[in-house]
Amino acid sequence: MQLTVGPGEVRAPVHGSRVTPYLVRVRVRMFEPDEWDRLLDAIAAKAAHTAALLDGELPPEVVADAAAVKVDLLPGPGEIGPRCSCPDWADPCKHAAAVVYLVAEVLDADPFALLLLRGRTREDVLAGLRQRRTARAGAQVGPSGPVSYGRPPDPGMEARQVWARAAAAGGAGALPPAPQPLPSVPLPPRHAGRPAALAVDPPASSGLRARDLTDLATDAAERAWALCNGEGDGGLTLDPELDLVRWTAGLLADPGRRSGFDDLAVRAGYRPRDLGRLAQAWRLGGADAVEVCEQSWLAPLDVLDEGRAALVPVGAARLWRNRVTVAAAGVQLRFSQASRWYRFEQAGNSWELLAGPADDPGAVLGDLRPSG
Repeated sequence: MQLTVGPGEVRAPVHGSRVTPYLVRVRVRMFEPDEWDRLLDAIAAKAAHTAALLDGELPPEVVADAAAVKVDLLPGPGEIGPRCSCPDWADPCKHAAAVVYLVAEVLDADPFALLLLRGRTREDVLAGLRQRRTARAGAQVGPSGPVSYGRPPDPGMEARQVWARAAAAGGAGALPPAPQPLPSVPLPPRHAGRPAALAVDPPASSGLRARDLTDLATDAAERAWALCNGEGDGGLTLDPELDLVRWTAGLLADPGRRSGFDDLAVRAGYRPRDLGRLAQAWRLGGADAVEVCEQSWLAPLDVLDEGRAALVPVGAARLWRNRVTVAAAGVQLRFSQASRWYRFEQAGNSWELLAGPADDPGAVLGDLRPSG
């Protein structure tokens, strides 16, 4: 049985009397933000416990730290919701009970899985502890107090205060005569957030799967985070085919989601090999690399001559549209419409993108040797 532990839930396929395994989902209540604050504050207050966590260990005393601030790490009555796709009316059924039993073994082997079930990854917890330890150190050595991202915290202003000042200055909706400076725009978090586990699975007749909705929410959070940090446009200008390639590249880069790749390719009408090739191109050069894989265009002859000159040590090259090919060596350079060079090598009847992008064709050749 393979367990998948995520924020707020555990999933596992369980073999029963039928050929197709039943799907068991065990939901666990995730902590609210104020509960996480109390828990991390309590742990950070004890240097030994913080040091152990930062070293990757979760000492049993942390459970006592949590209880002292009225946070129960171990799920209690009403905090666990097992669900199984089997027809058994028992609650929990024997399949769900087996999964809950194995979850206890997982928690013994990796105590951080308990924190993940409560809503935060190991990295999130350690980052929160480091931030608190840094804030404590800053409060001791400087009068200005701790800072976040190099900027002092802004206390802001309540909306009712602004409204009251506006009303006193000339009626509701009027601007105050001498407004205070607007609060600083909050900086985005260090990482994109993760969606909470779905409270209810989508209806079977909808054609939607809970995993798909979670993946979409995760992707939306990552794109929003990139926009907030000024990292591109979040892919909002991509057409559906390119957005699928972008999505696939992210899926293959995440070991926890990679198992869904073949299913995604089939549902999108692609052979897994072809979609994987385009995803690899996206990782190398984004939309420009994908375009140079799929399309050709009539590049200027003087530009192609630069590619041919770079390939002289490899062999005699043939020019065609935006491609410079040394067939004997199975090497090809392609020039993109964004004026970047990419290197391809022949693999059977296809060409595989291996290097790029670069402004200079020689920069993508690497250690190629002359043919023959």
